[in-house]
Amino acid sequence: MATVKDTIHRVRAYVAAGHASKSGLAVSAGLTANALRGLESAEWNPTAETLSKLEAAISGSTVVDVPQDTALAGKRILLIVAGGIAAYKCLELIRRLRERGAAVRCVLTEAGARFVTPLSLAAISGDKVYQDLFSLTDESEIGHIRLARDADLVLVAPATADILARMAAGIANDLATTALLATDQPVMVAPAMNPRMWEHAATQSNIAALEGRGVSRVGPAAGEMAEADAWGVGRMAEPADILAALEAFFGAGGRLRGRRALVTSGPTIEAIDPVRYIANRSSGKQGHAIAAALARLGADTTLVSGPTEQPDPPGVAVVNIESARDMLAACEAAGPSDIVVCAAAVVDWRVAEAAPRKLKKKDRKQSQTLELVENPDILATLSRAGPGRPRLVVGFAAETESVIDNAIAKRAAKGCDWIVANDVSAGTGTFGGDSNTVHLVSAEEVEDWPTLAKEEVAERLALCIADALEGAP
Repeated sequence: MATVKDTIHRVRAYVAAGHASKSGLAVSAGLTANALRGLESAEWNPTAETLSKLEAAISGSTVVDVPQDTALAGKRILLIVAGGIAAYKCLELIRRLRERGAAVRCVLTEAGARFVTPLSLAAISGDKVYQDLFSLTDESEIGHIRLARDADLVLVAPATADILARMAAGIANDLATTALLATDQPVMVAPAMNPRMWEHAATQSNIAALEGRGVSRVGPAAGEMAEADAWGVGRMAEPADILAALEAFFGAGGRLRGRRALVTSGPTIEAIDPVRYIANRSSGKQGHAIAAALARLGADTTLVSGPTEQPDPPGVAVVNIESARDMLAACEAAGPSDIVVCAAAVVDWRVAEAAPRKLKKKDRKQSQTLELVENPDILATLSRAGPGRPRLVVGFAAETESVIDNAIAKRAAKGCDWIVANDVSAGTGTFGGDSNTVHLVSAEEVEDWPTLAKEEVAERLALCIADALEGAP
Protein backbone atom coordinates (compact mmCIF):
# COMPACT_ATOMS: atom_id res chain seq x y z
CA MET A 1 0.00 0.00 0.00
CA ALA A 2 1.41 3.39 -0.97
CA THR A 3 1.99 5.61 2.05
CA VAL A 4 0.56 9.10 2.47
CA LYS A 5 4.10 10.46 2.38
CA ASP A 6 4.84 8.69 -0.92
CA THR A 7 1.60 9.93 -2.44
CA ILE A 8 2.18 13.55 -1.44
CA HIS A 9 5.68 13.26 -2.91
CA ARG A 10 4.19 12.13 -6.24
CA VAL A 11 1.69 15.01 -6.13
CA ARG A 12 4.47 17.54 -5.57
CA ALA A 13 6.55 16.02 -8.39
CA TYR A 14 3.57 16.19 -10.73
CA VAL A 15 2.94 19.85 -9.89
CA ALA A 16 6.64 20.71 -10.14
CA ALA A 17 6.65 19.36 -13.68
CA GLY A 18 4.10 21.98 -14.65
CA HIS A 19 1.17 19.67 -15.32
CA ALA A 20 -2.38 20.98 -14.96
CA SER A 21 -4.58 17.95 -15.58
CA LYS A 22 -6.72 16.87 -12.64
CA SER A 23 -7.30 13.42 -14.16
CA GLY A 24 -3.61 13.09 -14.92
CA LEU A 25 -2.85 14.00 -11.32
CA ALA A 26 -5.22 11.31 -10.09
CA VAL A 27 -3.56 8.62 -12.18
CA SER A 28 0.00 9.79 -11.53
CA ALA A 29 -0.35 10.06 -7.77
CA GLY A 30 -2.70 7.09 -7.31
CA LEU A 31 -5.48 9.15 -5.76
CA THR A 32 -8.89 7.89 -4.78
CA ALA A 33 -12.10 9.77 -5.47
CA ASN A 34 -12.20 10.67 -1.80
CA ALA A 35 -8.86 12.44 -2.07
CA LEU A 36 -9.90 14.27 -5.22
CA ARG A 37 -12.91 15.65 -3.40
CA GLY A 38 -10.39 17.69 -1.43
CA LEU A 39 -10.29 20.05 -4.41
CA GLU A 40 -13.03 22.69 -4.27
CA SER A 41 -13.15 23.34 -8.01
CA ALA A 42 -13.50 21.05 -10.99
CA GLU A 43 -10.29 22.53 -12.41
CA TRP A 44 -6.94 21.63 -10.93
CA ASN A 45 -4.89 24.75 -10.25
CA PRO A 46 -1.33 23.89 -9.20
CA THR A 47 -1.07 26.50 -6.48
CA ALA A 48 0.23 26.23 -2.95
CA GLU A 49 -3.27 26.77 -1.56
CA THR A 50 -4.96 23.98 -3.52
CA LEU A 51 -1.97 21.70 -3.01
CA SER A 52 -2.34 22.13 0.76
CA LYS A 53 -6.03 21.27 0.52
CA LEU A 54 -5.27 18.20 -1.53
CA GLU A 55 -2.57 17.04 0.86
CA ALA A 56 -5.04 17.35 3.71
CA ALA A 57 -7.53 15.25 1.76
CA ILE A 58 -4.88 12.63 1.00
CA SER A 59 -3.95 12.39 4.67
CA GLY A 60 -7.51 11.37 5.49
CA SER A 61 -8.03 8.96 2.62
CA THR A 62 -6.83 5.67 1.27
CA VAL A 63 -4.53 5.58 -1.71
CA VAL A 64 -4.28 2.86 -4.31
CA ASP A 65 -2.09 -0.21 -4.10
CA VAL A 66 1.17 -0.01 -6.02
CA PRO A 67 2.57 -3.53 -6.66
CA GLN A 68 6.12 -3.93 -5.43
CA ASP A 69 6.77 -7.58 -6.30
CA THR A 70 6.20 -7.64 -10.07
CA ALA A 71 8.92 -7.78 -12.69
CA LEU A 72 7.84 -4.33 -13.91
CA ALA A 73 7.62 -2.58 -10.53
CA GLY A 74 9.75 0.57 -10.61
CA LYS A 75 10.67 0.16 -14.28
CA ARG A 76 10.57 3.22 -16.54
CA ILE A 77 9.15 2.62 -20.01
CA LEU A 78 9.41 5.15 -22.83
CA LEU A 79 6.51 4.28 -25.13
CA ILE A 80 6.74 5.57 -28.70
CA VAL A 81 3.30 5.57 -30.31
CA ALA A 82 3.52 5.62 -34.10
CA GLY A 83 0.78 6.09 -36.68
CA GLY A 84 -1.32 2.96 -36.99
CA ILE A 85 -4.88 1.98 -36.14
CA ALA A 86 -3.48 -0.32 -33.44
CA ALA A 87 -2.41 2.80 -31.50
CA TYR A 88 -5.67 2.57 -29.56
CA LYS A 89 -4.35 -0.59 -27.85
CA CYS A 90 -1.63 1.52 -26.21
CA LEU A 91 -4.16 2.99 -23.79
CA GLU A 92 -4.90 -0.46 -22.37
CA LEU A 93 -1.21 -1.32 -22.42
CA ILE A 94 -0.32 1.78 -20.40
CA ARG A 95 -3.03 0.99 -17.85
CA ARG A 96 -1.73 -2.53 -17.37
CA LEU A 97 1.87 -1.39 -17.12
CA ARG A 98 0.95 1.09 -14.40
CA GLU A 99 -1.04 -1.56 -12.55
CA ARG A 100 2.22 -3.49 -12.31
CA GLY A 101 4.10 -0.52 -10.90
CA ALA A 102 5.82 0.66 -14.08
CA ALA A 103 6.16 4.34 -14.96
CA VAL A 104 5.25 5.16 -18.55
CA ARG A 105 6.25 8.25 -20.51
CA CYS A 106 4.95 8.65 -24.06
CA VAL A 107 6.34 10.07 -27.29
CA LEU A 108 3.56 10.53 -29.87
CA THR A 109 4.44 10.87 -33.54
CA GLU A 110 2.59 13.23 -35.88
CA ALA A 111 0.92 10.25 -37.55
CA GLY A 112 0.17 8.62 -34.20
CA ALA A 113 -1.74 11.73 -33.13
CA ARG A 114 -4.24 10.98 -35.90
CA PHE A 115 -5.29 7.84 -34.02
CA VAL A 116 -4.94 8.71 -30.31
CA THR A 117 -4.84 12.10 -28.65
CA PRO A 118 -2.10 13.46 -26.41
CA LEU A 119 -4.76 14.10 -23.77
CA SER A 120 -5.74 10.41 -23.66
CA LEU A 121 -2.14 9.27 -23.30
CA ALA A 122 -1.42 11.88 -20.65
CA ALA A 123 -4.49 11.00 -18.60
CA ILE A 124 -3.70 7.28 -18.59
CA SER A 125 0.08 7.57 -18.16
CA GLY A 126 -0.07 10.39 -15.62
CA ASP A 127 2.79 12.13 -17.38
CA LYS A 128 3.37 14.69 -20.08
CA VAL A 129 3.25 13.50 -23.69
CA TYR A 130 6.17 14.58 -25.88
CA GLN A 131 5.67 15.31 -29.57
CA ASP A 132 7.85 18.14 -30.88
CA LEU A 133 11.58 17.79 -31.44
CA PHE A 134 11.95 21.56 -31.57
CA SER A 135 9.86 22.45 -28.51
CA LEU A 136 11.92 24.97 -26.51
CA THR A 137 9.95 24.15 -23.36
CA ASP A 138 10.47 20.41 -23.62
CA GLU A 139 14.14 20.78 -24.50
CA SER A 140 14.75 23.07 -21.53
CA GLU A 141 12.92 20.73 -19.13
CA ILE A 142 14.27 17.35 -20.19
CA GLY A 143 15.68 17.30 -23.73
CA HIS A 144 15.47 14.46 -26.21
CA ILE A 145 18.79 12.92 -25.13
CA ARG A 146 17.73 12.61 -21.51
CA LEU A 147 14.26 11.51 -22.61
CA ALA A 148 15.88 8.62 -24.47
CA ARG A 149 18.26 7.65 -21.68
CA ASP A 150 16.02 8.04 -18.63
CA ALA A 151 14.05 4.91 -19.52
CA ASP A 152 14.87 1.30 -18.63
CA LEU A 153 13.44 0.27 -22.00
CA VAL A 154 12.11 2.00 -25.11
CA LEU A 155 9.01 0.35 -26.56
CA VAL A 156 7.70 1.21 -30.04
CA ALA A 157 4.04 0.25 -30.35
CA PRO A 158 2.62 0.19 -32.88
CA ALA A 159 5.84 -0.12 -34.87
CA THR A 160 4.72 0.73 -38.39
CA ALA A 161 6.62 -0.16 -41.56
CA ASP A 162 7.62 3.50 -41.80
CA ILE A 163 9.20 3.85 -38.36
CA LEU A 164 10.90 0.45 -38.67
CA ALA A 165 12.46 1.58 -41.96
CA ARG A 166 13.67 4.84 -40.41
CA MET A 167 15.06 2.97 -37.40
CA ALA A 168 16.94 0.55 -39.68
CA ALA A 169 18.37 3.43 -41.76
CA GLY A 170 19.33 5.48 -38.71
CA ILE A 171 17.15 8.40 -39.76
CA ALA A 172 16.38 10.96 -37.05
CA ASN A 173 13.83 13.36 -38.53
CA ASP A 174 11.37 13.67 -35.63
CA LEU A 175 11.38 13.33 -31.86
CA ALA A 176 10.61 9.60 -31.91
CA THR A 177 13.40 8.56 -34.26
CA THR A 178 15.85 11.02 -32.67
CA ALA A 179 15.18 9.49 -29.26
CA LEU A 180 15.61 6.00 -30.72
CA LEU A 181 18.94 6.93 -32.25
CA ALA A 182 20.11 8.66 -29.06
CA THR A 183 19.14 5.95 -26.58
CA ASP A 184 21.64 3.56 -25.06
CA GLN A 185 18.84 1.54 -23.45
CA PRO A 186 17.19 -1.67 -24.76
CA VAL A 187 14.60 -1.25 -27.50
CA MET A 188 11.55 -3.44 -28.17
CA VAL A 189 9.17 -3.14 -31.14
CA ALA A 190 5.61 -4.37 -31.63
CA PRO A 191 5.12 -4.35 -35.42
CA ALA A 192 1.69 -3.53 -36.87
CA MET A 193 0.90 -3.24 -40.56
CA ASN A 194 -0.89 -4.76 -43.52
CA PRO A 195 0.18 -8.41 -44.13
CA ARG A 196 1.65 -7.58 -47.55
CA MET A 197 3.70 -4.77 -46.04
CA TRP A 198 4.94 -7.14 -43.34
CA GLU A 199 5.88 -9.79 -45.88
CA HIS A 200 7.65 -7.32 -48.20
CA ALA A 201 11.36 -7.98 -48.60
CA ALA A 202 12.21 -4.43 -47.49
CA THR A 203 10.35 -4.81 -44.19
CA GLN A 204 11.87 -8.21 -43.54
CA SER A 205 15.31 -6.82 -44.27
CA ASN A 206 14.71 -3.93 -41.87
CA ILE A 207 13.51 -6.29 -39.13
CA ALA A 208 16.55 -8.53 -39.63
CA ALA A 209 18.86 -5.51 -39.40
CA LEU A 210 17.22 -4.25 -36.21
CA GLU A 211 17.24 -7.67 -34.56
CA GLY A 212 20.88 -8.00 -35.54
CA ARG A 213 21.53 -4.83 -33.54
CA GLY A 214 19.80 -6.24 -30.48
CA VAL A 215 16.31 -4.82 -30.91
CA SER A 216 13.77 -7.31 -29.54
CA ARG A 217 10.37 -7.93 -31.10
CA VAL A 218 6.94 -9.06 -29.98
CA GLY A 219 4.49 -10.05 -32.74
CA PRO A 220 2.99 -9.41 -35.12
CA ALA A 221 0.06 -11.78 -34.74
CA ALA A 222 -2.16 -13.35 -37.36
CA GLY A 223 -5.75 -12.21 -37.64
CA GLU A 224 -8.27 -9.92 -39.26
CA MET A 225 -6.99 -6.53 -40.37
CA ALA A 226 -8.68 -3.12 -40.18
CA GLU A 227 -9.15 -3.24 -43.95
CA ALA A 228 -12.29 -5.02 -45.14
CA ASP A 229 -11.80 -8.74 -45.85
CA ALA A 230 -8.07 -8.58 -45.05
CA TRP A 231 -6.52 -11.35 -42.96
CA GLY A 232 -2.97 -12.41 -42.30
CA VAL A 233 0.12 -11.76 -40.20
CA GLY A 234 0.42 -8.11 -39.28
CA ARG A 235 -1.80 -7.40 -36.27
CA MET A 236 -0.05 -5.74 -33.36
CA ALA A 237 0.41 -8.09 -30.43
CA GLU A 238 -2.26 -7.78 -27.76
CA PRO A 239 -1.41 -5.79 -24.60
CA ALA A 240 -1.18 -9.04 -22.58
CA ASP A 241 1.39 -10.44 -25.01
CA ILE A 242 3.46 -7.24 -24.91
CA LEU A 243 3.32 -7.35 -21.11
CA ALA A 244 4.51 -10.95 -21.21
CA ALA A 245 7.45 -9.97 -23.40
CA LEU A 246 8.36 -7.08 -21.10
CA GLU A 247 8.10 -9.24 -17.99
CA ALA A 248 10.25 -11.89 -19.62
CA PHE A 249 12.81 -9.24 -20.56
CA PHE A 250 13.01 -7.90 -17.01
CA GLY A 251 13.29 -11.39 -15.52
CA ALA A 252 9.60 -11.94 -15.10
CA GLY A 253 7.95 -12.84 -11.90
CA GLY A 254 9.19 -16.35 -11.68
CA ARG A 255 6.72 -17.19 -8.92
CA LEU A 256 5.89 -20.39 -10.78
CA ARG A 257 9.34 -20.99 -12.19
CA GLY A 258 10.20 -24.67 -11.93
CA ARG A 259 6.51 -25.64 -11.93
CA ARG A 260 4.80 -27.50 -14.76
CA ALA A 261 1.29 -26.46 -15.76
CA LEU A 262 -1.27 -28.15 -17.98
CA VAL A 263 -4.27 -26.25 -19.33
CA THR A 264 -7.16 -27.46 -21.48
CA SER A 265 -9.08 -25.00 -23.62
CA GLY A 266 -11.67 -24.63 -26.35
CA PRO A 267 -14.36 -27.11 -27.35
CA THR A 268 -14.06 -30.76 -28.22
CA ILE A 269 -15.92 -32.10 -31.24
CA GLU A 270 -17.32 -35.60 -31.74
CA ALA A 271 -17.91 -36.83 -35.28
CA ILE A 272 -21.33 -38.07 -36.34
CA ASP A 273 -20.12 -38.66 -39.88
CA PRO A 274 -17.37 -37.06 -42.01
CA VAL A 275 -19.49 -33.88 -42.30
CA ARG A 276 -21.40 -33.45 -39.04
CA TYR A 277 -20.33 -33.39 -35.41
CA ILE A 278 -21.48 -32.69 -31.84
CA ALA A 279 -19.71 -29.87 -30.01
CA ASN A 280 -19.95 -27.48 -27.10
CA ARG A 281 -19.91 -23.70 -27.41
CA SER A 282 -16.46 -22.34 -26.55
CA SER A 283 -14.20 -19.73 -28.11
CA GLY A 284 -11.14 -20.82 -26.12
CA LYS A 285 -10.47 -17.22 -25.03
CA GLN A 286 -10.52 -17.97 -21.30
CA GLY A 287 -8.43 -21.13 -21.43
CA HIS A 288 -5.82 -19.61 -23.73
CA ALA A 289 -5.59 -16.55 -21.48
CA ILE A 290 -5.01 -18.78 -18.44
CA ALA A 291 -2.20 -20.65 -20.20
CA ALA A 292 -0.57 -17.33 -21.12
CA ALA A 293 -0.92 -16.00 -17.56
CA LEU A 294 0.70 -19.11 -16.04
CA ALA A 295 3.54 -18.91 -18.54
CA ARG A 296 4.10 -15.25 -17.63
CA LEU A 297 4.61 -16.33 -14.02
CA GLY A 298 7.33 -18.70 -15.17
CA ALA A 299 5.47 -22.01 -15.35
CA ASP A 300 6.48 -24.52 -18.01
CA THR A 301 3.04 -24.57 -19.61
CA THR A 302 1.38 -26.99 -22.01
CA LEU A 303 -1.96 -26.07 -23.59
CA VAL A 304 -4.18 -28.84 -24.97
CA SER A 305 -6.73 -27.14 -27.18
CA GLY A 306 -9.73 -28.11 -29.20
CA PRO A 307 -10.49 -26.28 -32.47
CA THR A 308 -10.47 -22.50 -31.89
CA GLU A 309 -9.51 -19.33 -33.74
CA GLN A 310 -7.31 -18.15 -30.86
CA PRO A 311 -3.60 -17.59 -31.57
CA ASP A 312 -1.14 -19.76 -29.68
CA PRO A 313 -0.11 -17.98 -26.45
CA PRO A 314 3.55 -16.92 -26.39
CA GLY A 315 5.88 -19.19 -24.47
CA VAL A 316 3.36 -22.04 -24.32
CA ALA A 317 3.63 -25.52 -25.86
CA VAL A 318 0.37 -26.15 -27.73
CA VAL A 319 -1.15 -29.53 -28.59
CA ASN A 320 -4.16 -29.36 -30.92
CA ILE A 321 -6.82 -32.05 -30.66
CA GLU A 322 -10.45 -32.62 -31.68
CA SER A 323 -12.23 -35.21 -29.53
CA ALA A 324 -12.52 -35.71 -25.78
CA ARG A 325 -10.57 -38.96 -26.04
CA ASP A 326 -7.81 -37.12 -27.93
CA MET A 327 -7.74 -34.46 -25.22
CA LEU A 328 -7.39 -36.99 -22.40
CA ALA A 329 -4.64 -38.82 -24.28
CA ALA A 330 -2.77 -35.54 -24.84
CA CYS A 331 -3.11 -34.60 -21.16
CA GLU A 332 -1.76 -37.97 -20.04
CA ALA A 333 1.07 -37.76 -22.57
CA ALA A 334 2.09 -34.33 -21.25
CA GLY A 335 3.61 -36.02 -18.22
CA PRO A 336 3.51 -35.06 -14.54
CA SER A 337 2.24 -31.56 -13.77
CA ASP A 338 2.13 -29.43 -10.64
CA ILE A 339 -0.89 -27.47 -11.87
CA VAL A 340 -3.83 -28.55 -14.02
CA VAL A 341 -6.55 -26.16 -15.16
CA CYS A 342 -9.38 -27.81 -17.08
CA ALA A 343 -11.04 -24.87 -18.85
CA ALA A 344 -12.11 -26.76 -21.98
CA ALA A 345 -15.77 -27.28 -22.83
CA VAL A 346 -15.64 -31.05 -23.23
CA VAL A 347 -18.54 -32.81 -24.91
CA ASP A 348 -20.04 -35.27 -22.42
CA TRP A 349 -21.25 -37.76 -25.04
CA ARG A 350 -20.17 -39.05 -28.42
CA VAL A 351 -21.85 -41.14 -31.08
CA ALA A 352 -21.31 -44.81 -30.34
CA GLU A 353 -20.03 -45.39 -33.86
CA ALA A 354 -19.42 -42.55 -36.29
CA ALA A 355 -20.65 -43.24 -39.82
CA PRO A 356 -17.86 -43.69 -42.38
CA ARG A 357 -19.90 -41.80 -45.01
CA LYS A 358 -22.27 -38.84 -44.87
CA LEU A 359 -25.68 -39.84 -43.54
CA LYS A 360 -28.41 -39.18 -46.12
CA LYS A 361 -31.99 -38.08 -45.52
CA LYS A 362 -33.86 -40.87 -47.30
CA ASP A 363 -37.27 -39.87 -46.01
CA ARG A 364 -37.93 -36.36 -44.65
CA LYS A 365 -40.66 -37.75 -42.39
CA GLN A 366 -38.39 -40.41 -40.94
CA SER A 367 -36.50 -39.47 -37.75
CA GLN A 368 -32.85 -40.33 -37.26
CA THR A 369 -31.73 -41.93 -34.00
CA LEU A 370 -28.18 -41.57 -32.78
CA GLU A 371 -26.85 -43.83 -30.05
CA LEU A 372 -24.70 -41.82 -27.62
CA VAL A 373 -22.10 -43.13 -25.19
CA GLU A 374 -20.38 -41.22 -22.40
CA ASN A 375 -17.01 -39.64 -23.00
CA PRO A 376 -14.16 -40.02 -20.51
CA ASP A 377 -14.29 -37.54 -17.63
CA ILE A 378 -11.03 -35.64 -18.03
CA LEU A 379 -11.32 -33.53 -14.88
CA ALA A 380 -12.17 -36.50 -12.67
CA THR A 381 -9.39 -38.59 -14.22
CA LEU A 382 -6.73 -35.93 -13.62
CA SER A 383 -8.03 -35.29 -10.08
CA ARG A 384 -7.79 -38.94 -9.07
CA ALA A 385 -5.75 -39.50 -5.92
CA GLY A 386 -2.37 -41.13 -6.33
CA PRO A 387 1.36 -40.47 -6.33
CA GLY A 388 1.20 -38.71 -9.70
CA ARG A 389 -1.69 -36.38 -8.86
CA PRO A 390 -0.99 -32.70 -9.55
CA ARG A 391 -0.62 -30.48 -6.48
CA LEU A 392 -3.51 -28.31 -7.65
CA VAL A 393 -6.34 -29.25 -10.00
CA VAL A 394 -8.78 -26.55 -11.11
CA GLY A 395 -11.95 -27.27 -13.02
CA PHE A 396 -14.55 -25.04 -14.66
CA ALA A 397 -18.32 -25.20 -14.26
CA ALA A 398 -20.37 -23.52 -16.98
CA GLU A 399 -23.88 -23.33 -15.53
CA THR A 400 -27.23 -21.85 -16.51
CA GLU A 401 -28.91 -22.08 -13.09
CA SER A 402 -27.95 -22.52 -9.40
CA VAL A 403 -24.41 -21.66 -10.44
CA ILE A 404 -22.72 -21.83 -7.03
CA ASP A 405 -24.66 -24.84 -5.72
CA ASN A 406 -23.91 -26.81 -8.88
CA ALA A 407 -20.25 -25.80 -8.73
CA ILE A 408 -19.92 -26.93 -5.11
CA ALA A 409 -21.47 -30.27 -6.02
CA LYS A 410 -19.22 -30.63 -9.07
CA ARG A 411 -16.05 -29.98 -7.05
CA ALA A 412 -16.99 -32.73 -4.62
CA ALA A 413 -17.96 -35.17 -7.37
CA LYS A 414 -14.85 -34.66 -9.49
CA GLY A 415 -12.35 -34.57 -6.63
CA CYS A 416 -10.63 -31.41 -7.86
CA ASP A 417 -9.31 -28.69 -5.56
CA TRP A 418 -11.04 -25.63 -7.04
CA ILE A 419 -13.89 -24.94 -9.39
CA VAL A 420 -14.20 -21.71 -11.38
CA ALA A 421 -17.94 -21.31 -11.89
CA ASN A 422 -19.61 -18.97 -14.35
CA ASP A 423 -23.09 -18.29 -15.67
CA VAL A 424 -23.35 -19.04 -19.40
CA SER A 425 -27.08 -18.44 -19.76
CA ALA A 426 -28.35 -16.80 -22.92
CA GLY A 427 -27.80 -13.08 -22.66
CA THR A 428 -24.71 -13.21 -20.43
CA GLY A 429 -22.39 -12.97 -23.43
CA THR A 430 -19.89 -15.33 -21.78
CA PHE A 431 -19.51 -17.65 -24.77
CA GLY A 432 -17.41 -15.86 -27.37
CA GLY A 433 -17.35 -12.65 -25.32
CA ASP A 434 -14.37 -10.83 -23.87
CA SER A 435 -15.53 -10.66 -20.24
CA ASN A 436 -16.47 -13.17 -17.58
CA THR A 437 -18.08 -13.13 -14.13
CA VAL A 438 -16.79 -16.04 -12.08
CA HIS A 439 -16.90 -17.54 -8.61
CA LEU A 440 -13.87 -19.38 -7.26
CA VAL A 441 -15.08 -22.38 -5.25
CA SER A 442 -12.72 -24.19 -2.89
CA ALA A 443 -13.25 -26.51 0.05
CA GLU A 444 -13.07 -23.54 2.43
CA GLU A 445 -15.02 -20.77 0.70
CA VAL A 446 -16.64 -19.24 -2.37
CA GLU A 447 -15.03 -16.07 -3.71
CA ASP A 448 -17.29 -13.89 -5.84
CA TRP A 449 -15.23 -12.00 -8.41
CA PRO A 450 -16.47 -8.89 -10.22
CA THR A 451 -17.01 -8.91 -13.96
CA LEU A 452 -13.56 -8.79 -15.53
CA ALA A 453 -11.98 -9.11 -18.94
CA LYS A 454 -11.10 -12.75 -19.55
CA GLU A 455 -7.41 -11.85 -19.54
CA GLU A 456 -7.84 -10.25 -16.11
CA VAL A 457 -9.68 -13.35 -14.83
CA ALA A 458 -6.73 -15.39 -16.07
CA GLU A 459 -4.17 -13.16 -14.38
CA ARG A 460 -6.09 -13.21 -11.10
CA LEU A 461 -6.45 -17.00 -11.19
CA ALA A 462 -2.76 -17.45 -11.98
CA LEU A 463 -1.83 -15.31 -8.97
CA CYS A 464 -4.19 -17.34 -6.75
CA ILE A 465 -2.47 -20.49 -7.97
CA ALA A 466 0.94 -19.00 -7.24
CA ASP A 467 -0.23 -18.03 -3.74
CA ALA A 468 -1.56 -21.55 -3.11
CA LEU A 469 1.74 -23.18 -4.14
CA GLU A 470 3.97 -20.68 -2.32
CA GLY A 471 6.44 -22.59 -0.23
CA ALA A 472 5.15 -25.98 -1.40
CA PRO A 473 7.89 -28.47 -2.39
